[in-house]
Amino acid sequence: MQKINRRTFLTKTTMAVSATMLLSQLPKQIFAAAKANEMPIGFQSWAVKDMLGKDFQGTLKMMADMGYKLIELCSPQGYKDIGFGFLVDMKPSDIRKTINDAGLQCPSCHFGFDEFNDDKIDTSIQFAKEIGLSQMICSSFGLSKTATLNDYLTDADKLNKAAEKIKAAGMQSGYHNHEMEFAQLDGQLIYDALMKRFNPDLVKMQFQTEVINLGYKAADYFNKYHGRFISSHLSDWTADKKEVPIGQGVINWKEFFAAAKTGGVKNFFVEMDLKNMKDSATYIHTL
Repeated sequence: MQKINRRTFLTKTTMAVSATMLLSQLPKQIFAAAKANEMPIGFQSWAVKDMLGKDFQGTLKMMADMGYKLIELCSPQGYKDIGFGFLVDMKPSDIRKTINDAGLQCPSCHFGFDEFNDDKIDTSIQFAKEIGLSQMICSSFGLSKTATLNDYLTDADKLNKAAEKIKAAGMQSGYHNHEMEFAQLDGQLIYDALMKRFNPDLVKMQFQTEVINLGYKAADYFNKYHGRFISSHLSDWTADKKEVPIGQGVINWKEFFAAAKTGGVKNFFVEMDLKNMKDSATYIHTL
């Protein structure tokens, strides 16, 4: 029999104990890494507003079963005449409970611009707090096609003012773009002019990827304006501007999500036709 001296014995014993401890910790480390990389994908409620109006709880559960974890709501008061009137008489606490019972969280909501006015902002904030929001997003200024650049900048100042109250209430305000902000006025891209006007600490941006149809990439803006974004609306498109599930269009999604970190994006909300929702969630979870 081979003799083992005391030093060799202690060394091998220590190595064995260390290996055992390492192996015991490995599943925890793997789980922690997976948890850290898990991306909670959300959807914008506008895309399924008609179904929500007919069966609020059932539609929420259907979206959760597709793999969605978050919902971005639309303000019942601001959108009562365009699809969300069914929530007006429902207590915010009950709305929140119904969302949570379906396995979803609601960190963000779209509000009409008038809901940020001096006479309505306190009511909007109260609703946001009761439903548990962390983000209040201005969906649009609602300006006409004949609006001037000064009209946009004047409204940006109004949102900056409302955002002070929102920040004091412990939430972040944001602004959602449409295609109109990617037009030129007075030799400037409206979007870039707004970025200069918004207070970067008070108003973060919610980027809508649909403007790829105009030749503008979300990743470019995330990299250009570090930390200026709070969320993004996701949709994918073919070269001939046909909506397709995420991952089947022209957008480079690996580039998008990498740049989103630089931009400061916290939440992603898919906003597409229902027929494209499930495949989109499945693709995103593979990244």
